[in-house]
Amino acid sequence: MSEAYRTFHGYSVGNQLLAMLQCHERGIPPGPINTYPGWQKLGRQVKRGEKAITLCMPVTEKKRKPKIDAAALRTASFTGKEESQVEPEPEAKVEEYSRYFVYRPHWFVLAQTEGEEFKYPELPDWSKDRALSTLNIREVPFDWPDGNTLGYASGRDIAVSPLSPLPYRTLFHEVGHVELRHTDRSLTDGPQLSRSLREAEAESVALLCLETLGLDGGPYARGYIQSWLAGETIPEKSAQKIFAAADRILRAGSKSGGGG
Repeated sequence: MSEAYRTFHGYSVGNQLLAMLQCHERGIPPGPINTYPGWQKLGRQVKRGEKAITLCMPVTEKKRKPKIDAAALRTASFTGKEESQVEPEPEAKVEEYSRYFVYRPHWFVLAQTEGEEFKYPELPDWSKDRALSTLNIREVPFDWPDGNTLGYASGRDIAVSPLSPLPYRTLFHEVGHVELRHTDRSLTDGPQLSRSLREAEAESVALLCLETLGLDGGPYARGYIQSWLAGETIPEKSAQKIFAAADRILRAGSKSGGGG
């Protein structure tokens, strides 16, 4: 999951998972992804025989239909005519738009190309204060008496212990709880998540954020996730929530995606 996010974070959550699955199924090393023309602009050529990666893309269609004069339509309603019996205005048309999604094989991973050296784009500067402000999350003083607790979240408030050996890991974990809506008291209907899954989800968000930003704590986060999962796997629905929450946190704190 962390590999998928680091590699494909510019794409939607669904496309991140879709691209990673196809890479694993074909034995292709995950990497930056682009269209055939896109790689050509970067001085790289898709290798002969390589099969494109399929992603989901939006398609918008514009349709033009004859325009019915409003006055004529009102007159027709009094005479008992249907709208289909009203003559449209000559040469007058109304534009309508419809949007739907299709799957198209238009993308190739870096490992499927050859040519000029590819330089990975720099990650945008990330600011904790900018992220919390954008997400409307407040950091409050840590006042928990339990020495084993390194952080906690309540509503949209979080607290990180000054004794935490990995403060950013704790920060992302608690912000993850908030963004995953684990602390939303209004969610009283529907099945409740077990504590083990809640903790695994929040720590997965922390893992994605840590590794995307190149911060310490990844091995600790992996161990924490494995201990809470106890041999189980993360459900697909949880994986989608995790990717989406990590994406919001990272974008909120970046110069290009956050506030300020």
